[in-house]
Amino acid sequence: MRVILAQPRGFCAGVVRAIEIVDRALQHHGAPVYVRHEIVHNRHVVDNLRQKGARFVEELDEVPQGAVAIFSAHGVAQSVERDAQARGLDVLDATCPLVTKVHVQGRQYVAAGRTLILIGHAGHPEVEGTIGQIPGKVLLVQSEAEVAQLDLALDTPLAYVTQTTLSVDDTRGIIDALLRRFNDIVGPDTRDICYATQNRQAAVRELSKEVDVLLVVGATNSSNSNRLREIGSESGVASYLVADGSEVKPEWFTNVRAVGITAGASAPEEMVENVIDALRALGPVDVTTMAGREEKVEFKLPSKLMQPLAAREV
Repeated sequence: MRVILAQPRGFCAGVVRAIEIVDRALQHHGAPVYVRHEIVHNRHVVDNLRQKGARFVEELDEVPQGAVAIFSAHGVAQSVERDAQARGLDVLDATCPLVTKVHVQGRQYVAAGRTLILIGHAGHPEVEGTIGQIPGKVLLVQSEAEVAQLDLALDTPLAYVTQTTLSVDDTRGIIDALLRRFNDIVGPDTRDICYATQNRQAAVRELSKEVDVLLVVGATNSSNSNRLREIGSESGVASYLVADGSEVKPEWFTNVRAVGITAGASAPEEMVENVIDALRALGPVDVTTMAGREEKVEFKLPSKLMQPLAAREV
């Protein structure tokens, strides 16, 4: 059986940065350090950091006063930032810079007098953080149907921003619906959606042309991983979301010649290898990697983690 790996797949620069912030915080401050919510949506990553001494909490009132607190890659509301300051916490912000960019854009649109529309999924941590970063009312839109339900005058000055991990295609459809309905609306180009989201989606579309089954390695609560599976299904390929090799089922591969594997932006490569090992247990496999875009994006760490570590290394 041929196994073709998507390129790119797995960790994006924002996830790499977030995990490294927790690792370095543990090196510099010792255990425990406290992380508000899952640092990224992946159980294996969270469990690994927990074993090293990270403690994951839902709210800041679970963090002792003066302790090290880390905000997840999804971002937080300004009320959470104020709460952390009031409690005297030593905060490290692991918010993905591309999420921060959305926050800045949203505040700029509101400051210009526009009503802000956020395209995203209700309840997602990134969406909750973005809404809480905007000083004013934010209207959440999840589908083209909801655009028609907006109770706004056609000439209302509007702007839109998007959750970074959404499908480019789905987002474009909602944006087009907004542009058709309202005559004074501005927003970023769909190219401003997270580069990693776009690249992984494009790779799955290409990969789906070559395989009979698609396996997406990722968590069930990972928005971008779920969307990769959906794209495979929409391409006519039997597609499954698995956390690791233990969730691979032999019956998926009856009379299958080629299997594609990709991974969500928060899924570690070791879990991809774990899935390949599960396939090897079913019979001989030939593993290749498709041609694809090579990502070289890197995001800087907070300066207070960089400088002490550099001094030690010298």
